[in-house]
Amino acid sequence: MTQDIAERPTRGKRDRILEVAHAAVVAKGFDATSIDEIAAAVEITRAGFFYHFPDKNALARALIERQIEEEGRMINGFLARAAELSDDPLQQLLITLRLMGEGYAEVPGGYQGCILASATYQDRLFDAEVKAANRRALLAFRERFQGLFERIAALHPPREPVDPAEMADLVNSVIEGAIILARGMGDPPLLTRQVLLARQLIKSLYRG
Repeated sequence: MTQDIAERPTRGKRDRILEVAHAAVVAKGFDATSIDEIAAAVEITRAGFFYHFPDKNALARALIERQIEEEGRMINGFLARAAELSDDPLQQLLITLRLMGEGYAEVPGGYQGCILASATYQDRLFDAEVKAANRRALLAFRERFQGLFERIAALHPPREPVDPAEMADLVNSVIEGAIILARGMGDPPLLTRQVLLARQLIKSLYRG
């Protein structure tokens, strides 16, 4: 009990570093985000930062693991809700995509960006462990949807041959691409529109 109480400020400070770093990285990338600015925003010294993260590689790994956990919790929640509403895997996917689109729409100021995209575009900055963590995050997204697409195909044969894993990657590609477009065009609702358009196209692909 005493140890738990003593660790709470440390865990809280670490979480705050990750929050500040996440906001800075999605706004301008890893390369343009300095340890000094993160430390200043969290009101700690450079030594305080290095106490939690020895270098930027350690910070990047932590941000990616945080993304995996938060994204997994969000998507699993949507999938569970969809499973409660329908036994049909196609309907489950369509419900999930609608919930995702609505979730993005509810983010104040629009969904700002993705750590995984930033880490991918600036992978020259990172070691093999960071790159492996990033790949693991992308595969986790694929795996969540691949099984669903396999069940959909068994009940609703697609109008054209498609690979379930590729369809799962397509969903991720739409989301990641729409994040970039929405930000570049200054049109935050574009992300939601693209997710709902992908939903419409998937619905038309499979025989309902």
